[in-house]
Amino acid sequence: MDEKKLTERIKASLHKFWMWLKPYLIQFHHWRKRVWKKYQINKIIVLVTLTVMLVTSIYLFYLAKSANVETLKAGLSQVTTVYDQEDQEAGTLYGQKGTFVELDKISPNLVDALVSTEDRRFYEHKGFDVRGIARAVVGVLTRGHITGGGSTITQQLAKNAYLTLDQTLNRKAKELFLAIEIEKKYSKDEIMEMYLNNAYFANGVWGVEDASHKYFGKNAANLTVDEAAVIIGMLKGPTIFNPIDNFEAAKDRRNTVLEVMAENGKIEQASSEQMQKDELYLSDDYEDKKGYQYLDYFDAVINEAESRYKIKDEDLLNKGYKIYTALDQQYQQDMDTTFKNDDLFPEDAEDGEKVQGASIALNPKTGGVQAVVGGRGEHVTRGLNRATQSSLSPGSTMKPLAVYTPALESGYKPDDMLKDEKLSFYDVENYDNVYRGEVPMYQAIADSLNPSAVWLFNKIGIEVGAKKVEKFGIKLDEKDHYPGLALGGMTKGTTPLRMASAYTVFANEGKKRDPHFIRKIVDATGAVVVDNEEAKVKSVTTPEVADKMTGMLQGVFSSGTGVNAKPDGYQIAGKTGTTESVNVDSQSKDQWIIGYTPDVVIATWIGFDESSEIHYLTGTSSQGISLIFKDQAQRILSHSPQTPFEVADVSQSLKEEEANNKEETEKMKAEFQENLAKLGDKVKEGTDYVGERLKEGAGDLGGQLKEGAREFRDQLGSLWNKVNQ
Repeated sequence: MDEKKLTERIKASLHKFWMWLKPYLIQFHHWRKRVWKKYQINKIIVLVTLTVMLVTSIYLFYLAKSANVETLKAGLSQVTTVYDQEDQEAGTLYGQKGTFVELDKISPNLVDALVSTEDRRFYEHKGFDVRGIARAVVGVLTRGHITGGGSTITQQLAKNAYLTLDQTLNRKAKELFLAIEIEKKYSKDEIMEMYLNNAYFANGVWGVEDASHKYFGKNAANLTVDEAAVIIGMLKGPTIFNPIDNFEAAKDRRNTVLEVMAENGKIEQASSEQMQKDELYLSDDYEDKKGYQYLDYFDAVINEAESRYKIKDEDLLNKGYKIYTALDQQYQQDMDTTFKNDDLFPEDAEDGEKVQGASIALNPKTGGVQAVVGGRGEHVTRGLNRATQSSLSPGSTMKPLAVYTPALESGYKPDDMLKDEKLSFYDVENYDNVYRGEVPMYQAIADSLNPSAVWLFNKIGIEVGAKKVEKFGIKLDEKDHYPGLALGGMTKGTTPLRMASAYTVFANEGKKRDPHFIRKIVDATGAVVVDNEEAKVKSVTTPEVADKMTGMLQGVFSSGTGVNAKPDGYQIAGKTGTTESVNVDSQSKDQWIIGYTPDVVIATWIGFDESSEIHYLTGTSSQGISLIFKDQAQRILSHSPQTPFEVADVSQSLKEEEANNKEETEKMKAEFQENLAKLGDKVKEGTDYVGERLKEGAGDLGGQLKEGAREFRDQLGSLWNKVNQ
């Protein structure tokens, strides 16, 4: 069938369908006219339309009022600054923010170019231009969407500061009401100043001052007419019309701006034509800001402000907040130095993947995070922070929380004997596959003996131990209530941040403050919007139990699994931890060390993000991670207050006591032997004396024997008293 016949058949079918439908449409039309007239439909439509317009206007008016335009200039002119624990400036957070300069530091050529191209009636209208609005409405009616244009400089400022870039009538309406509010609050010069400082000019540059340095190597005050035309020309499309990426397009756009400036009477036509012929010369002396210097820490600050205090990240970056944190800049630099030293870390996997790592330092008295590193390798802004966001198995670092703290609370003592043998209810072995029969509790902790921990965990009650873990701030799944929890077996794992926070209990008399990065946030007007100077505190255990735990945990570093990680010259308490690789026998997946003093708690982890046949760690935490922990602890503790522990190392104290007892026994033995020798001499003297007296006569024998017997009795009595002292 050819195309002509097909067309004719389609026309015939459509005609047939129309002839069938037409009577029904006529009937519906007559019915509609009767109903329309009877029920005053026209009036109803008008009333509904007016009601919708009124409600919409009220909503937009409320939106404009709630935008708090009073803080707009302060937010745009001030950068968000981060302060450390001593209220010293630590850096700045930059989003859509450049170097803010006042209008008298901006070339008038920029102002003339902007007004000519973007808003010729800027100094006449009150924030909106009726002609521009009409063009926007026509665009909606004719093309179904806004085709661009129509916004005044004030409206564009409102859009940049408060709204998204979507081209919708709803956004235009919001923009209009916000512009009216801005015009009420600020002068035309202030609006011009804010707009020029807040506009984007490609290549990561915001504001005319930084753009002038990026493209022409000079201040905004010194731009010539043709240079100003290039800068303002970029506003139509920064990516398309910037001279670094698209030199010819930038020149063409410059020429267009110069023509418009001539038409608007800002420059002579002859000058415009001459400058359009001139070559365009670029110069770049722009220096990117280095305020975001503690990358992982600042990322965590933004995350906490957003998640805990509901401050949007774009607001935090752009609205001139002052953020007071718990950061210790020296600790952070010390930690960064350690993590930049690749020689301290295990070798990469055979496919080149790095062994990852994370570390965090907390002040046990305040709960404030003083330093954090979230990973190794190239930093990704707002990327994964393994210290605060990963789900990791804590291994034996769980033992003090799940087992030994509740055991002490139940009445056990540090020198009580624990079973270290094959268990009937749970299959568990020590790292060296040796059972020791019975060991005192302090030794079981120091040597990280697994059967002893599980045996004691079962004795005190699994539910008792699990509840205590949750009281320490570690979240558990229902499936975690089993014997393996004593060894760190968890369904979802936990973070170094939560583990470090848990160990602050031992360093802070049994109390734990909520871990936090932010102490206080002040907005651009000076109002305090967040006050967390005194973080929430709760009691986890008694000061006595905390002291006993510290006494035992010092033994981990003095004589146990943490000996290789002990920083030289410092007394430290804590725990090591290792989890087994399920892919490679006798190798590990995770390695942990948590160490603390009365001043700081440091939790460090290394491992691969995904364990596999080629992604595993060799050895245990007493080997691989030890160099890393020792290096950073050595650095951090050298800058800490170095407050000494008030409780002695239990293992060392008992060893000293045992040594003292042995010394005393040896001394007593020597004295006994000496006295026994003296007694023998006395007996010999007495015997000789008796023999002589026998020769002289028996007359005085009785008296001498009596006196010798008395002296012999006194010597024996003195010797007996010394033995029993």
